[in-house]
Amino acid sequence: MSEKPPAKVSRTTERLFRIAIALKGLDGALQLAGALILIFVPATVVTGFAHAVITRDLLGDPSGTLARHLELAAEHFAAGGTKTFAVVYLLAHGVVKLGLVWALARKWLRAYPVAMLVLAAFVAYEIYRAIETGSIALPFFAAVDALIIVLVYREYRQLRRERAAA
Repeated sequence: MSEKPPAKVSRTTERLFRIAIALKGLDGALQLAGALILIFVPATVVTGFAHAVITRDLLGDPSGTLARHLELAAEHFAAGGTKTFAVVYLLAHGVVKLGLVWALARKWLRAYPVAMLVLAAFVAYEIYRAIETGSIALPFFAAVDALIIVLVYREYRQLRRERAAA
């Protein structure tokens, strides 16, 4: 078995890191846009959309798990509390992600530990909120954020080594 030379591993990690922060930047921009849209979209539009998706069998069986989750989410959204949460969460998450992506793309060394802490806080909150609400999407987002924490850590270690050697 042959092992990859350290330089090749480093380039692969760097490439994965760049892809991850680009995706996080896109995610942050979409979250910011989504929050701004939700501010102006009436709750009746959301519940109407959910009802249309469910009644047209776009999620499979209208009494199935996905349909029930969508219906419940739309009901909570229409009640008001979920809309406020969604807007605040998306705004905060989007702005923080865009700021961190900007700092990481410029290889600002101090941003790496901050990014790991912020993402860890998002993971903890996403898991807490998933347990509280029964969300099926939040655990997925938490797993993606956890993976990005690993990539940020690896890039941070590599960058520190490079700067120590210089």
